[in-house]
Amino acid sequence: MKDYLITEEQMVDNWGKKTLSNDFMFFKVMQDEELLLELLKRVLPELDIDFIAVQAEKKIEIGDDIRGVRLDIFVRDNDGRAITVEMQVTNYGYLPRRLRYYTSTTDMKFLDRDMPYDMLPDSYVVLICPFDFYGKGMHRYTFRNCCKECDGLEMDDGVTYVVLNSKGTADDVDEKLKAFLNYLNGVVSDDEYIRKLDAAVMRGRLNKEWRLEYMTIEQRDMEHERVGRERGREEGLETGIKTVVDLCKSLGGSSVDAVEKIVATMGFSQAEADRLVSKYW
Repeated sequence: MKDYLITEEQMVDNWGKKTLSNDFMFFKVMQDEELLLELLKRVLPELDIDFIAVQAEKKIEIGDDIRGVRLDIFVRDNDGRAITVEMQVTNYGYLPRRLRYYTSTTDMKFLDRDMPYDMLPDSYVVLICPFDFYGKGMHRYTFRNCCKECDGLEMDDGVTYVVLNSKGTADDVDEKLKAFLNYLNGVVSDDEYIRKLDAAVMRGRLNKEWRLEYMTIEQRDMEHERVGRERGREEGLETGIKTVVDLCKSLGGSSVDAVEKIVATMGFSQAEADRLVSKYW
């Protein structure tokens, strides 16, 4: 559970420890097209990518809905393929559904009304995770839509999902990709690209604008959690009071009995209990 009393000094200190495995830091660092291009070459070597056009950097609005901000990176490569990349830090358990959502939102960027479906570009969605969602020990899981009845028959809808796991143990990726995944685990190798990434992260920690955006998001997240927790507590109390009232009624008790029970077990004052019981009696 987050500490709702975290100070600004603590938040500054926290930002100074962020690594590339933090989704916000990853999003910011990968706005550098050179660094992003090299990452895509390592993740998707089969595509022979030599040029990318990155979607204009998203401005994170400091508003009430900031909690819902998506820190994904969207690019088109030299062959017009659409590639979405995101760092998925927390294992919420709905990763496959998130991948599905990415596909639908990406397609909406390209297909205007009355445009033929064959205008949709091939789409690649890459999620980078510091955990093994599928539990098979692989560093890379690649998915396409395939026919269950005919082995090797693909739907050919142009969609490919790649889930990377920095905690992989299998010998399934080359040394370049492994160096990147190991870096997410805190290992800084002599790989030139990894050195550049590490330098970019160090600069990011000193970037006051990035730090302010990050702290604002953290503050809003904590406020939303606090409000949600208090709302849940209130709803729980309401449910408990109604249960006591219903129980007293079923046993032939009076409203006075319900008030006494609530005062004794739930910590309300006599006046508060009277008011709450009258609401449900």
